[in-house]
Amino acid sequence: MTTEESPEKSLVMVTGGSGLVGSAINDFVTANPKENQEWVFLSSKDGDLRDRKSTEAIFDKFKPTHVIHLAAKVGGLFANMAQKVEFYRENTLINDNIMELCRITKVKKLVSMLSTCIFPDKTTYPIDETMLHDGPPHPSNEGYAYAKRLIDTMNRAYAEEYGCNFTSIIPTNIYGPHDNFSIQNGHVIPGLIHKCFIAKRDNTPFTIWGSGKPLRQFIYSGDLAELTVWVMRDYHSPDPITLSVDESAEVPIKDVALAVAKAMKFEGEIVFDTEKADGQFKKTACNKKLRGLRPDYKFTSMEEGCQKAVDWFVENYETCRK
Repeated sequence: MTTEESPEKSLVMVTGGSGLVGSAINDFVTANPKENQEWVFLSSKDGDLRDRKSTEAIFDKFKPTHVIHLAAKVGGLFANMAQKVEFYRENTLINDNIMELCRITKVKKLVSMLSTCIFPDKTTYPIDETMLHDGPPHPSNEGYAYAKRLIDTMNRAYAEEYGCNFTSIIPTNIYGPHDNFSIQNGHVIPGLIHKCFIAKRDNTPFTIWGSGKPLRQFIYSGDLAELTVWVMRDYHSPDPITLSVDESAEVPIKDVALAVAKAMKFEGEIVFDTEKADGQFKKTACNKKLRGLRPDYKFTSMEEGCQKAVDWFVENYETCRK
C-alpha cells in the first residue's frame, strides 16, 4: 500500500495560533483539509512558552509531529527601544524551548517565522535570505532582532548536529483579517483601515501620516498562510525562504491609502500630513528563491486584499483588536 493511499497521521501545532497569521492558517486548512492531518492552534491561554515546564506540558498534551512557530514577544518602535532586554530574553527563551522540545520529541518539521526588520540596518536592496547576518540590525530593535536571527543560526546547527528538519520563513509586511487595527501601535494597512473607518463615520478628512511616497511590499495573510503550509509540507532546507510578493508589486503608501478608501467607500477628503516623518523610503525584498520553486503562484492583489480586510474590520469592529 502506498503512502498516497494511507497517509500517516500527523498533528500540526501552531504557536501564536490566534494572531493575524495563525488565524489565516486556521482558515486555510479548514477550507483545504488534508486526510489524517489534525491542527492545533495555541494561544497564550494554553501555557507560557517562556517557561520550560509549561512548554513541556504543551508538547506532552498534544504530541505534535509538525510545528509552525509564530509566537513571539512583539511590539512597536517605542516598546522595542525601551525594553531591549525583555525582547531579547523572552524571545530567546520561547525559541529555545520550542526548538529543543522539537528535537527531544522528534518533531518531523519545524517552521519558524522571522521578519524583514531583523536584517542589517545598512544594506543594499533588494535584500535576500543570504544577507541576514551581513551587519548589525537597526539599534532601535536589536534585542528582538538578535533573538530572531538566532533561529536561523540554530536551524542550521540542529540540522548539522542532530539531523533536525527545521527551517524559517521571512514574510514582508502582512495584512488581513484578525490583525491589530490600533492606530498608534498597529502596522500600516490596519492603521489606515481604522483611520478611514473613523473618518467616514465622523465625516472628517482621512489623514495619512507622511507624504505617501515610501514603497512597501505587502502580503495578504491568506497568501502567507497558504505558502507557510506549503513550506511545512514541501520545502526542506534549513536556509530561510522569503515569502513576499514580487518586486514589481511594491506599492507607494499613497496607493494603499487610496485602495483602503475605495474599499471603505470613503468619499471625503484625503490629506497627507507631510509634517510627519516618512520613515525608510524602501525595504525591497527579493523573492527569487520562492519564484524558483513556485513560479506560477498568484498573489492576492492589493485591491482585493484591502477589500477583504476592510470588510472583516467593519463586520468585527466591536470585538477586534484596536
